[in-house]
This record gives sequence, structure tokens and C-alpha cells, in this order.
Amino acid sequence: MSDILTNRKARHDFHILETFEAGIVLKGTEVKALRAGKGQIRDAYARIENDEAFLYGAHIDEYNFGNLYNHDPRAKRKLLLNKREIRKLFGLESIDGHTIIPLSLYWKNGKVKIQLGVAKGKEQRDKRQDLRAKEADREARRSTMHLRKGK
Repeated sequence: MSDILTNRKARHDFHILETFEAGIVLKGTEVKALRAGKGQIRDAYARIENDEAFLYGAHIDEYNFGNLYNHDPRAKRKLLLNKREIRKLFGLESIDGHTIIPLSLYWKNGKVKIQLGVAKGKEQRDKRQDLRAKEADREARRSTMHLRKGK
């Protein structure tokens, strides 16, 4: 599995409660643009509508060598999940404050897959606590590296 796009801000801005893997319906020029690494999923989110899952807000740049049939960069894209997963996502999404966000797009057996996360927004104090914990961990690793080099 090699990542095409990742949503780095997702784990900073949200608590990820559960993750799902889904397929995504793409046009040929979208796949070619993704192979070139052109796109972003930072502001994207998923919704369940009429027992189907869709991805909104993902931006896949137009393919440079595409012609008149090039794709719409901001199009709504269908996600491929089985019925049980869709029902579970719908139940989790309907809880107040929860949303479905993409965490990454990656290749799996020649197909583009998307990792979705059911997320709850972090408050400012949670973000500060995470930064403090990360900094403390970094300091601890730095001090143990210093001790290892001394021996």
C-alpha cells in the first residue's frame, strides 16, 4: 500500500473513533491525475444519502493531457461500501458532533482505495494537550538518544 494523498490535519483537528476502507468510483483522467499526485482531501467529507456513500469536497486536479472529456475537479464521488458498513456509518454519523472524513487515498492491488474515519471534532484545549504530550515524548526520546550516544 502506497499513499497517494493523506489528510495530515485530520488527526490534529479530530478524534478518530473508527476507520473504514472503501473503494471509490473514478474516471480515467482522475486516476491519471492521482498517479501524478495531483489532488487534496484536506477539506473533504463523506455523507450517506439514500443508502449510498458519497465523497464531497475532494479536489483532484484536471489531468494535464486530458481533452474535452476531462473530469470536474470538485465532483461528488461515489464510495463503494457494503450495506452493513453503510448502515454502521449512517448510525455513527447521525450522532451529534460526528462526521465522516477521509484520512488517506492509497493504491491496493492496482485500485484506488480510501480510508475513512468517523471523527469527532477536538476542542482547542484538546489540541494543546496533544501538542504538550507530543513535545514531552520528543524530549524523552531526545534525552534517551543522548544517553545512547554517550555509551
